[in-house]
Amino acid sequence: MSLTDRHSTDKAFAGSIPELYDTCLVPLIFEPYAVDLASRVVSKGPKKVLEVAAGTGVLTRALSTALPDSTALVATDLNQPMLDRARTVGACRHVEWRQADAMQLPFADGQFDVVVCQFGVMFFPDKPGAFAEARRVLSPGGTFIFNVWDRIEENAFALVVTDALARLYPATPPRFLARTPHGYHDRETIGRDLRLGGFLAEPAFETVASHSRADSARIPSVAYCQGTPLRNELEALGPAELARATDVCTAAMAGKFGPGRVDGKIQAHVVTVEA
Repeated sequence: MSLTDRHSTDKAFAGSIPELYDTCLVPLIFEPYAVDLASRVVSKGPKKVLEVAAGTGVLTRALSTALPDSTALVATDLNQPMLDRARTVGACRHVEWRQADAMQLPFADGQFDVVVCQFGVMFFPDKPGAFAEARRVLSPGGTFIFNVWDRIEENAFALVVTDALARLYPATPPRFLARTPHGYHDRETIGRDLRLGGFLAEPAFETVASHSRADSARIPSVAYCQGTPLRNELEALGPAELARATDVCTAAMAGKFGPGRVDGKIQAHVVTVEA
């Protein structure tokens, strides 16, 4: 697989990835940050909220619980299979689910009081362009809130997986986790991209650390190797490589954290900026 091909699969959440993502990765690393972001959205007292890059709906579900029923909630994602999974799991109140590209949002100007995105902006091919779209659909004085993963060295399970795969495939190390989910954490870069997207206010950054826990080393290995687009890189290496890589990562995870229940640090930046 060429470098261009690898980058083209970084946004491919299809096949069995959505279900594994939702059942394995969501409880492992996404749920605590969904609760955090939902509380930040609620504090703004919005009447209409747009979520972009909603994935399988972990933040959507947290928002549907935290927001009053009077607040309209629209959840979008580029990948229809992810959105289908989110809609199937559902939420505790009405949500308008829509397939939409964050680069070309199908909404009129100034419609939303808050635009929120959980761990999605790293996947946007043109970040200033996506930020400009978020700003466009925000009402005057509205708020854009999103989070991004900190560097991979601050996220223990992702680092173990990446290092184990680099040892297994030294000639062609699969770097999806470092390249994309953990590849957009520099505050100056994010601030520059927001300004290029038309946000004139100074963004507020808060670093939020948490813990990722699982009953066995196998769970995070399956979550990362099979429930993310890292799977696409591994399958491209050969028909047996996905299973082989998962086994190797499981052994590395057990070697680092022990054979039983595993506990590793995760860390992210939360960014808030006014339109």
